[in-house]
Amino acid sequence: MVEEGSTLLRRMEISVAEAEKRTGKNTVNMQEIFTVYLIETRPIDAITEGHNPAPDSLWRRYSEFEILRNYLLVTYPFIVVPPLPEKRAEFVWHKLSADNMDPDFVERRRVGLENFLLRVASHSVLSNDKILYHFLTEADSRIKALSATFRVKNPDKRFTEMKLYNRVADRLYGVYKVHGNYGRVFSEWSALEKEMGDGLQSAGHHMDAYAASVDDMLEEEEHYADQLKEYLFYAEALRAVCRKHELTQYELETASSDLISKKQQREELATGMVRTFSFKGMTNKLFGQETPEQREAKLSLLEEQIVQGEETVTEKTVECEEYVKGAWVDMQRFKEQKDRDLREALIGYAVMQISMCKKGIQVWTNAKDCFHKM
Repeated sequence: MVEEGSTLLRRMEISVAEAEKRTGKNTVNMQEIFTVYLIETRPIDAITEGHNPAPDSLWRRYSEFEILRNYLLVTYPFIVVPPLPEKRAEFVWHKLSADNMDPDFVERRRVGLENFLLRVASHSVLSNDKILYHFLTEADSRIKALSATFRVKNPDKRFTEMKLYNRVADRLYGVYKVHGNYGRVFSEWSALEKEMGDGLQSAGHHMDAYAASVDDMLEEEEHYADQLKEYLFYAEALRAVCRKHELTQYELETASSDLISKKQQREELATGMVRTFSFKGMTNKLFGQETPEQREAKLSLLEEQIVQGEETVTEKTVECEEYVKGAWVDMQRFKEQKDRDLREALIGYAVMQISMCKKGIQVWTNAKDCFHKM
């Protein structure tokens, strides 16, 4: 995850060590329960020199992480800013409620927030931002002051759920949990069939053991789901980079069109030949031509506007070229990071599924042996 060059992660050890529930009053003076996260930092130099100082620490709420990320989005529009973990629990499995205070959800969010800080601190540009350093090391209200300026007004909610993954996970959960029903059926059946009772009872035990292992498997699936969902949430940052490029390009094209129009007006005024139909041309024919003094004054004004227009086009051209250059470099960095992370996550997910399938084959092989003995 560490990038080349002098990044903050090369100079500082960063972790989100723990989460804690607290109570307090919100902005409308009402009591609320919220979660805070402990950020710990320690200089790398002190560790390499053999010292082991106690880490500096401070508490931050999730909303403060949001403010930091919105600040980075606005300040560095050409960079694919890493996403935050989801704000609310989206899984609906039996053991994980939608309660934001659920310990499992809070732990997953803690890991996600730490991953966000590590990604930002390993970025060659973002990691050198003073506000980021302040966020990690100084516990005062300055970061909150950014909220009025950098809070997103119209967040896109289409990317807050990974519906496809949830459908697949729910389906797998149902397939594996049905073995619990097999175990109950075989156990009840064994009470009715005296000669086959032992074999059915043993097969039921194997099914129960397999069904019980599903919960552990789902916890591991959640880990891979979080890795995949992180890149789903990256979509918002990618769209922001593209929107900024479109805006910059549009401003350049508008300035260029305006400059062309001004030059055409100058040529028509200087030669007295109007190439296209215009209201001005009609009025000149009806009420007579302008005096030389009026024409010279308009020519002088157009010359000034053309000079300003050329300067604007030059500025917009440079701005657009620099933006494209910076954005392309960061897009390539993001692509390499994405390919590497997704490859590792998908390979791990495949290995987990292979292991689970092997366990299922073994369960049914054992059940078959039980049936043979009946």
